[in-house]
Amino acid sequence: MPAPATGSAPTPVNPRSRVLVASLIGTTIEFYDFYIYATAAVLVFPQLFFPSSDPTTALLSSFAVFGAAMVARPIGAVVFGHLGDRLGRKKTLVVSLLTMGIATFLIGVLPTYAQAGWVATALLVLMRLAQGFALGGEWSGAALVATENAPSGKRALYGTFPQLGAPLGFIIGNGLFLAMGALLPSAAGADPSQPSDAFVSWGWRVPFLFSAVMVAIGLWVRSRLVESAVFARTRESGGVRRLPLATVVRSHGKQLVLGTFIMLATYVLFYLMTTFSLSYGRAAKDAAVPGLGYGYTTFVLMMIFGVLFFAAFTLVSGPLADRYGRRATLLWITAGIVVFGLVWVPLIELGTLGVVLWLVLGFTLMGMTFGPMGALLPELFPTSVRYTGSGISYNVSSILGAAVAPFIAVALWETGDGSPWLVGVYLSAMAVLTLIALLLGKETKDVSLDDRDATADDPVRAPAGSPTP
Repeated sequence: MPAPATGSAPTPVNPRSRVLVASLIGTTIEFYDFYIYATAAVLVFPQLFFPSSDPTTALLSSFAVFGAAMVARPIGAVVFGHLGDRLGRKKTLVVSLLTMGIATFLIGVLPTYAQAGWVATALLVLMRLAQGFALGGEWSGAALVATENAPSGKRALYGTFPQLGAPLGFIIGNGLFLAMGALLPSAAGADPSQPSDAFVSWGWRVPFLFSAVMVAIGLWVRSRLVESAVFARTRESGGVRRLPLATVVRSHGKQLVLGTFIMLATYVLFYLMTTFSLSYGRAAKDAAVPGLGYGYTTFVLMMIFGVLFFAAFTLVSGPLADRYGRRATLLWITAGIVVFGLVWVPLIELGTLGVVLWLVLGFTLMGMTFGPMGALLPELFPTSVRYTGSGISYNVSSILGAAVAPFIAVALWETGDGSPWLVGVYLSAMAVLTLIALLLGKETKDVSLDDRDATADDPVRAPAGSPTP
């Protein structure tokens, strides 16, 4: 449906439903890819791609490849950010989604170490790097589609829809692994943590191959988008930068640093509540590094219950951030994360009820801190460098808070002789850094996306309609 534009010709706008679905579908696939890799990294990848006489060494090697994708994400943020700020959001989002889908699908058809030796491991690393590269441009583009098309006073609410992809991806990804475990049960029953020969041979591949279906849906939705009016006006006025990266580093370096550390506690909490908790929850109580001793299926179902709170409070956080402000909301939530990290052991020592409460509280805080990020990070930057700036902050934080989190958590878990109290302290310490960044930053609730361009301190612009270098 057309809407009046500032010029003589009407500017087409995206229907609300198309905006919300287009921003949601890509991040759902993004987190779906993360969860299925994280699950496979625990269950089958150590034996399929990283054979070792020491199970802990094999697990850490598997996590190392997981972390490699995080290192590739800032590179993807720069490349896709340049394309998104020069060519537009729509084309860039289509390319990033297609790249991510192909890499995920190919993981599902890789040979194993037994079949191809080190070549199999190298190909897995390559596909993870390709995933990380594509994901570097996915989140920021999805967040921009949501916020740049949001009505006045509802940017944070719209910004929660890309964030909602995290809990949805968790439920779909882990649900598929549970289904495959039930269809291909071992002698121990329908438990993927003790996989059958069929599950190890081909069952684990199904979730990776299924991603092709989700990508096809995402491409169809995104191909029907039109550019946001905010970006269209910037392009028409000659506000497109020749080198968005140079502009954002030179003129918006403070926002880059603050955005990175504002995301830090969110990333650490996210990966501790998903990747680490899965390893800790299913580790035997009499193991060399003891855990909670739950079966895989039981603990994943407990996690899915917690993720329902993640989804609900992601949506709750949007209206709160729109009403009270992003910074004010996140200050309280981040303080809650500091406290939560210090009460891990007292909660877990309450037994199953305490473990469920630990998961519920962790995922509730996750939803509350993750939701406002979809609006806050884009609001830190003007339209001409918004894709690049928000993408770099989001993805550099993934290295500081996500790539190293599994290694730090496992090391602290071992240091604590099976107790996760040091892991909780680590979370609290990272949350303190986020608190400092929030205190140093400013409220962005009432910032106009157009005004951010008008006040941008950058004289280097590309003429309207000029070709991309």
